[in-house]
Amino acid sequence: MKSKDLRNVVLCKHQPGDHPRKFFRDLNGSLSLDTIERWVEMINETGSIHLSKSPGSPRTASSKTTIRKVKQRLIRKKRVSVRKLARELNISATSAHRILTDDLGCYAYKFVKEPAITDQQKVNRKKFATWIQRTFRKEDTRKILFSDEKYFDVDGVYNSQNDQIWAINRTEADK
Repeated sequence: MKSKDLRNVVLCKHQPGDHPRKFFRDLNGSLSLDTIERWVEMINETGSIHLSKSPGSPRTASSKTTIRKVKQRLIRKKRVSVRKLARELNISATSAHRILTDDLGCYAYKFVKEPAITDQQKVNRKKFATWIQRTFRKEDTRKILFSDEKYFDVDGVYNSQNDQIWAINRTEADK
């Protein structure tokens, strides 16, 4: 239950002469007894419950300026690492992730790499397949082993899991 709903419950249940402990028992500990007593005192003084500030700690990392900075960064560059973004803005990685997902409504989509096959390569592959079909008998083709090429990188291992694009939907990520 939200704080506003709880305030309305306490306001409706308050009758002159009722003790705050009765509300505490009725709410099954949803609110502390101190809070209920403070709210009842406000009702007795002003007739309503008006909090001077919103409950909970203030949002420091997820301020409007930080959200605007993250949004501008996404406009410039879609491929953003949450850790690097957090380091640049001097906030925690959790706060940066929360800004991207909750405040901006973005999701992390994996970058899809598709090999660009030219028309000439398609023609060559078709020629090779027909050559194999005409030149070799069926039992001879079973003895041929085809394998994919593997590229080894001296700089380190490429991890496709880290290659992500932050976007609102898949079509925007594909662009």
